[in-house]
Amino acid sequence: MKIGIYGGTFDPPHLGHMDSARAAIKALGLDRLLFLPAHEPPHKTMSDCSASPEDRLAMVSLMADGLGAGVEVCELEYKREGKSYTVDTLQALREMSPEDEFWLLMGSDMFLSLQSWRQADVILSLAEVAAFARTETDRERLERQKKVLEKQYGARVCLVELPAIREVSSTELRKGEGWDQLYPPVLGYILRKGLYGSQADLTHLTDPQLRACSLSMIKAKRIPHILGTEVTAVALARRWGAEEELARRAAILHDCTKYWTMEEHLACCKRYGVELDELELRSEKLLHSKTGACMAKEVYGQPQAVCEAIFYHTTGKAHMTLLEKILYMADYIEPNRKFDGVEELRRLAETDLDAALLLGCEMSIAEMEERGYQVHRNTLAARDWLKGTCQ
Repeated sequence: MKIGIYGGTFDPPHLGHMDSARAAIKALGLDRLLFLPAHEPPHKTMSDCSASPEDRLAMVSLMADGLGAGVEVCELEYKREGKSYTVDTLQALREMSPEDEFWLLMGSDMFLSLQSWRQADVILSLAEVAAFARTETDRERLERQKKVLEKQYGARVCLVELPAIREVSSTELRKGEGWDQLYPPVLGYILRKGLYGSQADLTHLTDPQLRACSLSMIKAKRIPHILGTEVTAVALARRWGAEEELARRAAILHDCTKYWTMEEHLACCKRYGVELDELELRSEKLLHSKTGACMAKEVYGQPQAVCEAIFYHTTGKAHMTLLEKILYMADYIEPNRKFDGVEELRRLAETDLDAALLLGCEMSIAEMEERGYQVHRNTLAARDWLKGTCQ
């Protein structure tokens, strides 16, 4: 197996890191790529405004998740006490995977100083080296260094061309500048945690900021659904005369607690006085709508109409408001949904919203019953109510 090793402080991780990782995976044909955030780097002193090791690990984990299958975070250097040297890391990895081929990934500055690293000869005996070439000038300097390392150490070196040049400064990012160069879930994490002096008022976020915060709370595989639901909710609001901004914000936050544990859901409901019935007490699928509504209200300061729409977006209910109908439907028919009958639901949602809701409820009930699951009373009540309105 061919494994890429990408270490650093990642304070914070940014789109330049993601570009480099993608380029290395493609150029080297990597089977896996491991990010190794250092607890205490050997080559620099962390600044006063640096994020904690725990926060840097969390941000790198979001970045790795966003890069897809085969990209992971290794906590070897994060858990190591004191300064973390590359030679120690490679020796530990080699012991764990003696048959694998390791590629040590690094930027041009680090590559040009490689001879000065602790036990550089051992490093180059344990791993191949891939350096990222950003400019033509970089390329010329790196080619010279490549020849030196090959001649002096017998090293195997590959220069990886980056598809685009990003001018990203970690120092500027820590000052709150250039945040358009941050992966949105990383930006959301920074805002939620108040890192780098951000001190954002979470109850008065812009739409992009709110979206980033929501995306920082979920897994990357859920992001297309969130964005698809947002687009669909806004379109339905425009079609049926609801407030588009309320529909947007309800959609952005509707699944923000989707990946919480049962314990986290129950603790949140207890804290905010959400009464749960017997079915909800044992179903995480039902609870995320309740806790998502709590986050929308208590953390992000959203209007009651938004919170109510989130609260009922999974089950529906009788006497749904227009906004509640729109979020329920948008969640059901957003562009990433693929199931028998979805095109008919999409057609109906443009011509008769209540008829679309009724069909959606009936399809949900039929699917639940076919699988042997108990149907929530609110869904049954919604169906019965919609039958009356659609007559």
